[in-house]
Amino acid sequence: MDEVYDLAVIGGGINGCGIARDAVGRGLSVYLCEMNDLASGTSSWSTKLVHGGLRYLEYYEFRLVREALIEREVLWRSAPHIIEPLRFVLPHHTGLRPAWLLRLGLFLYDHLGGRKLLPATRTLDLTRDVAGAPLKPGLFRRGFEYSDCRVDDARLVALNARDAADRGAVVETRTKAVSAERSADGWTLTIEDRLSGRRRTIRAKALVNAAGPWVADVLSGTLRSNAKAKVRLVQGSHIVVKRLYDHDRCYIFQNADGRIIFAIPYQRDFTLIGTTDRDYEGDPALVRATEGEIDYLCQAASEYFTRAVTRSDVVWSYSGVRPLYDDGASEAKAATRDYVFDVDEAVAGAPLLSIFGGKITTYRRLAEAALEKLGRHFPKMGAPWTAEGRLPGGNFAVDGRARLAADIAAKYPFLDERTAARLASSYGTTAFGFLGTARSLADLGRHFGAGLTEAEVRHLIAREWAVDAEDVLWRRSKLGLFVGADGAAELETFMRDARTGARAEAMTGGGAR
Repeated sequence: MDEVYDLAVIGGGINGCGIARDAVGRGLSVYLCEMNDLASGTSSWSTKLVHGGLRYLEYYEFRLVREALIEREVLWRSAPHIIEPLRFVLPHHTGLRPAWLLRLGLFLYDHLGGRKLLPATRTLDLTRDVAGAPLKPGLFRRGFEYSDCRVDDARLVALNARDAADRGAVVETRTKAVSAERSADGWTLTIEDRLSGRRRTIRAKALVNAAGPWVADVLSGTLRSNAKAKVRLVQGSHIVVKRLYDHDRCYIFQNADGRIIFAIPYQRDFTLIGTTDRDYEGDPALVRATEGEIDYLCQAASEYFTRAVTRSDVVWSYSGVRPLYDDGASEAKAATRDYVFDVDEAVAGAPLLSIFGGKITTYRRLAEAALEKLGRHFPKMGAPWTAEGRLPGGNFAVDGRARLAADIAAKYPFLDERTAARLASSYGTTAFGFLGTARSLADLGRHFGAGLTEAEVRHLIAREWAVDAEDVLWRRSKLGLFVGADGAAELETFMRDARTGARAEAMTGGGAR
């Protein structure tokens, strides 16, 4: 017999996983499928910020900015292991936005969102403050410093999926919805396991299309539906360079073309610079940072830093496609980042909700709003709850990450300080689960480099849907910046053998999907 659910979700990015988590926590039965890995699309290619979006004030996106500002502290409390506060330095650039306009924008930024935990804006003398030292001398005398937060974006997705599954949702990766049939009784989806090729059907009363850049493809292909809303694909690229300065603050730079870029300390040894905005056509899976975008980011950063940023400094680049709602804006940078729902209730008993746009910062509110749209179809659905919920591993104080890292280091003294800090900031209290009773590094199994051990990898396979080395090195972590080719190859072999063993166990009745 078919599996039957209240809600089926197509797409394992932040919006899909956030909706699945919220819905199952309200008492709905939930199924989610993702055709690749969790966060393998847009959700892992962001600027890694939980922020209000200071520049959106220029486009009068006051509702979006206010909602995002409120969400900063809500999300920080829910996941203090993967989210942390940062201070951003905005140098005043003579000839661009005037100082009074910057002060006004930052005044609104401080007061629109009911800030309670994050410190307020202050004015800096860049000729005296350490934040002025990396900047070109004589050009930037005054600046402003304000608060936002950093997030491990791909881990945020994985933890939402994990919490959803722990609450009873079925989450399947490498599983594609290949077709769907609609009737008065709901939806029947044919899904395909992309690793085995096996197909089966599931049924659900309501369907959410959270396919991100593929939202239009799912509508026209899988669902054969004609949505009124249109998607605008906007490419955003980033570069990672060797660390440009020693302090821990970030920069937000204005460019002469009206765009802004960030320079952010990243993974201790690097600086992350981004992002760009350009319309994109083609398969979102094939998006790459273009030569022109890399040059643009290098040149934009070099306008501010004393030390020029060159192509030879770039150790990694990445690019993602944002599935924005097409509001007719003439420039990609001006297209709204707000989310828009297309609700199709042509068949009363089988609603379809498609999501356009959205930001990582507002994913939780997006999920609440999506379930409000579907609420009349589920009269017994529970009340919103995620504003007070904690994500797995986040059950400690918002300012307790350093203390947690010290606790891990004390309990497992064979771990170096850097590894203990990484485990605290990636897994929170969950790290104690897979470290277990280990008394030496050897007790954690084989070592793949940069502190990555077999015990951690097995945890990622069993609890976070990791299938191959790329999942581990570039989404569940960014250890790909540190693990060499030999370690990556050894990890891939280990994970391939683990998959083979799991399939053999399942075929003999000893395991479950």
